[in-house]
Amino acid sequence: MNSSSEADDTHCSMAVNADIDMMVKEEIEVYDEPVLSQDVEVSVKQERECRQCDKSFLSNSLLMRHQRTHSDEKPYQCNQCDKTFSQKDNLILHQRTHTGENPYNCNQCGKAFSQKDILIGHQRTHSGEKPYQCNKCDKAFSQKGDHIKHQRTDTRGKPYQCNQCDKAFSLKSNLIRHQRTHTGDNQYQCNQCDKAFLQNIDLIRHQRTHTGDKPYQCNQCDKAFSLKGDLIRHQRTHTGDKPYQCNQCDKAFSLKSNLIRHQRTHNGDNQYQCNQCDKAYAQNGNLIRHQRTHTGDNPYQCNQCDKAFSLKGDLIKHQRTHTGEKPYQCNQCDKAFSLKSNLIKHQRTHTGEKPYQCNQCDKAFSLKSNLIRHQKTHTGDKQYQCNQCDKSFSLKSIFIEHQRTHTGDKPYQCNQCDKAFSQNGSLIIHQKTHQGKPISVQPM
Repeated sequence: MNSSSEADDTHCSMAVNADIDMMVKEEIEVYDEPVLSQDVEVSVKQERECRQCDKSFLSNSLLMRHQRTHSDEKPYQCNQCDKTFSQKDNLILHQRTHTGENPYNCNQCGKAFSQKDILIGHQRTHSGEKPYQCNKCDKAFSQKGDHIKHQRTDTRGKPYQCNQCDKAFSLKSNLIRHQRTHTGDNQYQCNQCDKAFLQNIDLIRHQRTHTGDKPYQCNQCDKAFSLKGDLIRHQRTHTGDKPYQCNQCDKAFSLKSNLIRHQRTHNGDNQYQCNQCDKAYAQNGNLIRHQRTHTGDNPYQCNQCDKAFSLKGDLIKHQRTHTGEKPYQCNQCDKAFSLKSNLIKHQRTHTGEKPYQCNQCDKAFSLKSNLIRHQKTHTGDKQYQCNQCDKSFSLKSIFIEHQRTHTGDKPYQCNQCDKAFSQNGSLIIHQKTHQGKPISVQPM
């Protein structure tokens, strides 16, 4: 990093720290007020009541901050993008998306966070603490947001009833937004197309489709996103975080939509039936993909070669063979992979994990294919018979190598001399003679 960028970072960090100091000073000023008599306190409380709702506040400054939620006033402008905020502390938190500052570190796994409350919520994944207890049932939650959502499932927690339909809401502001769907009051009009929106924030997000603005930058790679939610979902590809836990098995997911799809496998909701076989699926998309196995349809065409695929995901994986992209980075070494499955397999070389256990002996393997090969040593199954001698083999790869002893085929060519070999292992050993490395031959 050059001295100019270091100076910018230092200046930004000083500015953020100055803002935090000012916030602390403001909070001290807010609560450092004289004790009032009961009569005067009641009078002051009435003066500090919001005239647009029934909330009241301890100080004028807190009342002013609250009133901005009604007026849409946002006096705090970010100096690096066009975003504005009604609260100063929200601006400070936002600026960390530009600086990449994550000052709050977990002391159990090393993860860092931009906000202290996010760190506290994360630490509960280690401790298993669930401090938010529902007062109507025995459920408890580690996150306050999950507790609030759960409580709203009880209709008694939705006092704001729409007078034009049967919907009810836990927040008055949500009722007001909902009522606009009846009145057609789309007051926020896009100046580049004919679309209009109920809320200003929806208009701002829409306008990014015209400007191409992507203010949400990943601090671990060069990708950027137009929506904060997309950035959060993307960052899980780096952290491996899977916050959506199935309550019927031990599976967890990085996306809520994937959890919903998975849960249908438990309730047997396979409503989409294939008309060419007896398979049924919980989602229409899965049925469509399955039907391509009958029709042979490959709608996803590579634009760099003539290959086509039935699944979009397979096309994306294939395209990486052209671009060389390796988005899956090992967090313990500098290796990267084009496929997530290859990263998982590689990580086992660091952890020593061997999840594939032989059910006939105590051997275990890191790869399923190695387990399958090993199990053939128990069955004695040697299905690959040489047609030139009486030898047979349990593995196809060894059978092919054996056949070369009859044909003399040597498909492994050294790229530094004219020697060729019948086995890849022999080529690798030979190439070390060019690199000047000592050759270590394992005993048979």
